[in-house]
Amino acid sequence: MEPLLVFLAEWWWIGPAAAGAGTVGWIGVRRSRHRALPAGATTTGDRAARAWASRPLGKAAARRLELDAALLDLQTARHAVTRGRADVKVADAEVVRAQAERAASRVPSDVVSAARGRLTDAQRDLRAALAEVRARRAGVRAAKAMLPAIRAGSAPLPVARLLSEHDAILARWMAYETDPGLAIDYPQMSDSRSPLLADFLRAHERAQWLRPASVQTRLEPADYLAYRDAVRRTAHAFDRAERAARQGADQPGVEGPDAWSRVASDLAETAQRALARSMESMGRAAARSWEERGARRAQKRTPDAAGPRPQNGPVWPPPARDRPRPPAS
Repeated sequence: MEPLLVFLAEWWWIGPAAAGAGTVGWIGVRRSRHRALPAGATTTGDRAARAWASRPLGKAAARRLELDAALLDLQTARHAVTRGRADVKVADAEVVRAQAERAASRVPSDVVSAARGRLTDAQRDLRAALAEVRARRAGVRAAKAMLPAIRAGSAPLPVARLLSEHDAILARWMAYETDPGLAIDYPQMSDSRSPLLADFLRAHERAQWLRPASVQTRLEPADYLAYRDAVRRTAHAFDRAERAARQGADQPGVEGPDAWSRVASDLAETAQRALARSMESMGRAAARSWEERGARRAQKRTPDAAGPRPQNGPVWPPPARDRPRPPAS
């Protein structure tokens, strides 16, 4: 027993030292692995995530993408209902507390009115959330109904259908940008100062940023939902702008139906002003030329035959005697 105690007393530091060396070695290995990662990756998990994201979307996942997105949308709507019910309970409790404090004359009556207003708003938000849940359930049923046709190949994949809808909106917009007839008939659709067209351009920019590169691009259900909602907002914004332009509605900051006639009159007026300035400049230049010629002729004459001294400043039209003689026949 005593030799064992003597051994432990002399070599007690071996265990902690070994543990510390192992820890230092593990840290060194982690640092070497970290330096070996490519640029932009921080851990091995990040590298695996990038490799997974670069893989194309499988056929089964591509077919079920709309259904999975609809289920996620329904789950989000249900969470909103849960939050709405909690908000209603909190607002109801605030009304009860405000009424009790009002009965004790601690707060004015407007505090109770404000608490009731918050309760009304919370109840309205809860009703909207419940309606959203019903709409999302209908979306899930529609996605389930489309799934057999997608599997059979008679219906396009969800991503392909969204891309086609997006391309159709862009084609309708480009018609107003490239067709001179449409540009003249509906100038509002080419004027970025129109608030409705500005809304469409912002929605289009968002949808273009969320647009996948191809049908095979790997998309999560949340990404599909974001792109789907962006395409829908773009379509609604374009419909509003087109409807207002075709109805000839006066939008703030947009010219009326006679915009092109006013533009033509402005151009004509500008051309007339430019022509007047040009004629005036030519007149001043000619006057200076005739004055210089008259001065040179006056210097060549004798003092007796010299005529009256030329006046200071330009003279227009020039005197007849200063005009050059016609060439001899």
